[in-house]
Amino acid sequence: MKQTLALLLPYIKDRIMTQVKSVWLIIIYLVFFQAFILKIPVFNASVISAGIGLVVIGLALFMEGLFLGLMRMGSIIGGGLPKKYPMAVVLFFGLILGFLATLAEPSIQILQMAGSSVKAWEAPLLFLLLNRYPHYLVWAVGAGVGTAVCLGMVRFYYSVSLKPFIYIFLGALMLLTLWAAFDPNLNNIMGLAWDCGAVTTGPVTVPLVLALGIGISRMVGKADSGATGFGVVTLASLLPVLSVFGLGIFFSVSVPQPMSEKDFFNKDNRAAIGMLFEDNEALFGYVLTEAGNEGRLSFFDGDNLKLSEYLANLAVSRDKASAVLGDEPHALELWALKYGTEDQRILIFGSLDNMRRFANNYVERNKKEINIRDLIERNTVVALKAIGLLILPLFLVLFFLVRESVPYPDEIFLGIFFCIIGFAIFNMGIELGLDKLGKQVGARLPSSFKTIELTEENKTIIDFDPGIIQTAVSTDGKGYQFFYIEEAGRITTVPYNPEGFDGTTRQYQYTPVKGPLFGSDSAAAGILVVILFAFVMGYGATLAEPALNALGITVEEYTAGAFKKSLLMQAVAVGVGTGIAIGVSKIVLSIPLVWILVPSYALLIIITEISTEEFVNIGWDSAGVTTGPITVPLVLAMGLGLGSQVGVVEGFGILAAASIYPILTVLLLGIYVNRKRSASLIRESVEEREQ
Repeated sequence: MKQTLALLLPYIKDRIMTQVKSVWLIIIYLVFFQAFILKIPVFNASVISAGIGLVVIGLALFMEGLFLGLMRMGSIIGGGLPKKYPMAVVLFFGLILGFLATLAEPSIQILQMAGSSVKAWEAPLLFLLLNRYPHYLVWAVGAGVGTAVCLGMVRFYYSVSLKPFIYIFLGALMLLTLWAAFDPNLNNIMGLAWDCGAVTTGPVTVPLVLALGIGISRMVGKADSGATGFGVVTLASLLPVLSVFGLGIFFSVSVPQPMSEKDFFNKDNRAAIGMLFEDNEALFGYVLTEAGNEGRLSFFDGDNLKLSEYLANLAVSRDKASAVLGDEPHALELWALKYGTEDQRILIFGSLDNMRRFANNYVERNKKEINIRDLIERNTVVALKAIGLLILPLFLVLFFLVRESVPYPDEIFLGIFFCIIGFAIFNMGIELGLDKLGKQVGARLPSSFKTIELTEENKTIIDFDPGIIQTAVSTDGKGYQFFYIEEAGRITTVPYNPEGFDGTTRQYQYTPVKGPLFGSDSAAAGILVVILFAFVMGYGATLAEPALNALGITVEEYTAGAFKKSLLMQAVAVGVGTGIAIGVSKIVLSIPLVWILVPSYALLIIITEISTEEFVNIGWDSAGVTTGPITVPLVLAMGLGLGSQVGVVEGFGILAAASIYPILTVLLLGIYVNRKRSASLIRESVEEREQ
């Protein structure tokens, strides 16, 4: 055992430290910025820390399993399948592999967590895709990746230039983006569609596809061609955008246009909004919990009596109440406390005394605890489905089509086991750590230029006595009401807001506020701080990506040292930092995404045309390595949190912008390197002739 541990522990430490290196810089930066610049402590820090630890362990296990098992199988199939079957069979397998690999991508799960922040009346189509049909969205992304893999196989097989593919697909996407800009529903899914392209190029898809493609290239004797190893990531970034736009266009004819909350819930619109929800219970539950008073009243024909009758039916039938409001204990009573009028509360509780007793007891026990068992079971099932769906066709093809024995089967099966365990742990880490941290930082960034509410720190005081309220007077004679509160031995002042006091429960609810840090007259300075924060985050996180370091080494070898690794890494990091800064500006300043995407990609097409094939492959693929399994969840969550505070309909688009500018910087550097190399060759030629 001692000797075994002496061999294993350094190996495990090395794998863990690889993932720590990819995560520590961005995590420390986010925590430092929130705690020391914004001066807001990280809420629920212990849970977030545990989640980040799970991310590191899960990703280490997942990547180890990927290299031990799935990549080996992909390489064997890539080398054996083309020897025995025509190209059509290889392409079909590539389509299936790309589709299933997308389902196993860790970052794809974050898309299914993003729907809760979208309001149905503000963006019906986006709400439909993220809440009613998130599986269709994932399938559309998978179909795009599968098609990209097929085209990549064609490139590997025939050594076709990447440029025509870029011109065709990017041209189509630019036209779709311009069309979407004039369609209210499609406009709201534009950011989601372009972000999906960044989500797909993760640690499962890229290694598996490259292993398969390189195997095919070697089989046909073209492993040294300029197309080998590059370009497929680009296609896997563009095609999913196209497929998500296609899915959106398909559903856009069936959903209503964005409208006011009152009009959305009007009875005349009932049939139109029905398809956004799974059933009537889901619709009624959404009305009760998400609609405001105006929207709720509109849904019940402007008649409070109809709403009260409906609530009375829920109070009688607990099964129906659970179907409408969820399985949480006392869901109906909690709804009444949060949203109900005095009459509705009496209807549900029977009397105000019963309500007060319940309210006080609920406040005492309302410390949300994580259901560890549910967390483990749910994420394990997701991991089994995702990895199982991927390995099943691999084994079927290996045994029945390629008909080759599996080398080192014990290692391959161990790798598959590591993949499943790592995937489950990583997902738990995203849920507990990265998603919470990203949304928290994003939601608190606007405190630099506006006043925000710290909703996580919302507090309730039971048996509140209005008699303790006092008044302070400013120098201009204006009065401000406040009271004192004691917490953890410290006495602080709290501004009094009459709307926070519930006379029937005698409870006072208040939410601490923060900002603007730079004063009410310096919003521009605060916005500049947020944009600078975004640039530094993107720059630092990119330099910490292990995939970028590996790409830099490959490119330096591929260009015989003309394009140094450090130069490539700096170019990509500056590009990503610029892209994230522009993406954040899009949310903060409400800049239409089409103004960012179309001009930038039009410029890229021009630069692509004047660039050499080798740098086109390298430059366009460099965007894919920047959107790793750590960066994607954090940036997506941060965008959604930021969007919720500044009042935009959706917070997508940051990843889309972050994918453009590294391509631009690398291509521009490629042109510079080529000119420098050409000048050097001319100078050497002149010197030789003179000698």
